[in-house]
Amino acid sequence: MKRFMLFAMLLAIGVSFATAQPKQTLVRVNVSPDHSDWNYTCGEKPKFDVAVVTNSCPIPGVEIYYEISEDKMPPFKKGTMTLKDGTATITGYTMKKPGFMRCRVWTKVNGYKYEECATAGFDIDRIEPTTVMPDDFEEFWAKAIEANRKIEMLPELTLVPEKCTSKVNVYSASFQSFRKGSRIYGTLCVPVEIKGKCPAILIVPGAGCRSRKGFYDEAEKGFVTFEIGIHGIPTVLKDESLYSDLKNGSLLNYQLAGIDDKDGYFYKRVFVGCARAIDFLASLDFVDENMIGVTGGSQGGALSITTAYLNPKVKCAAAFYPAMCDIAARIHGQSSGWPNVFTSGKDTLSEERLETIKYYDVVNFARKLTVPVFFSYGYNDMTCCPTSVTGAYNVITSPKSRMIVQQSRHYTFPEQWKARSKWMMENVVKQAPAAN
Repeated sequence: MKRFMLFAMLLAIGVSFATAQPKQTLVRVNVSPDHSDWNYTCGEKPKFDVAVVTNSCPIPGVEIYYEISEDKMPPFKKGTMTLKDGTATITGYTMKKPGFMRCRVWTKVNGYKYEECATAGFDIDRIEPTTVMPDDFEEFWAKAIEANRKIEMLPELTLVPEKCTSKVNVYSASFQSFRKGSRIYGTLCVPVEIKGKCPAILIVPGAGCRSRKGFYDEAEKGFVTFEIGIHGIPTVLKDESLYSDLKNGSLLNYQLAGIDDKDGYFYKRVFVGCARAIDFLASLDFVDENMIGVTGGSQGGALSITTAYLNPKVKCAAAFYPAMCDIAARIHGQSSGWPNVFTSGKDTLSEERLETIKYYDVVNFARKLTVPVFFSYGYNDMTCCPTSVTGAYNVITSPKSRMIVQQSRHYTFPEQWKARSKWMMENVVKQAPAAN
């Protein structure tokens, strides 16, 4: 660690972390439920007000096509309407069980297609996931973590001067995990001015393969941040095309690799690797191991929850729309979460897969959590559907809170990022043991 500190005065140009945003179009379809919170009780019939507008004015005479369906399930009603004054109301449909009902609307104006949706939630606090906890769940993961402890960590830190700023030093960091020669890489951001030991945040990745720019904002406020990848390659490669080549080549559909064997499934290496990333942070001289949290979105939301269970050093976890929740729900007539193993004709329903996913379903990890948890998600998300995410949230018995942004899909608004950051920084410090 002494060599690490010698670089503390090196400065360079920083990078910023961007979030996906909904695109803006000249013509917009508006779909709005008649309850401002989009929530209903079972048996109620929401009214979905529809408008097709441009320049904030309804377009008269436009034709729409609509579908009504349970969250991510096949539509039970389809229809077309001509909006004489550019507006209409769709009603007459409900749900008798807790869940979500989505109204999707499409139209075509001047040859261009436009689409929007709104989703009504019915008694969402009563949504129950379908997955079953294996009898040996704890034993399976305890053995996996214990086996990983026998692999030397062999940590490496390399300063990346061109990514540093006057306030943050940036490192390419890695450590060995799962088997000899297998490494987890990440982008480590460290405050230039370190006074004692710092709190730390692990950022776990969403699906895909890409560079990891690092989290500067929290580092500027005195937190060490470590944004990792899961595919065994450095996260700060100068040639960005390499990530795309891997994503479309050897890593295509990686989320299904080895899924017929619970010991050979791709995510076993990932789950124990993320848990070890916490140990890596705790091993740094300038990190307070009593103040470490974990956060991420989508696949990263799933990994936030699994990591919080697998490593007791985690003091809190914040998840955006976590994936891998209630993975097999579709075969029980309920909406399932990414990676949608059993919702496509190309995927084979097998006893082996059904057995494997019980050990990797985030719902089962959520049931075991003992630390504070923060969720944020939207009702319109059709990647990590709200049924699966809400089901996972409902089984958590540790302190929990959530920020629901009903209209959002599989993206986050700046306000969600700010809320997550504020919650995380407060709770990482709050959960630290009181000084004697």
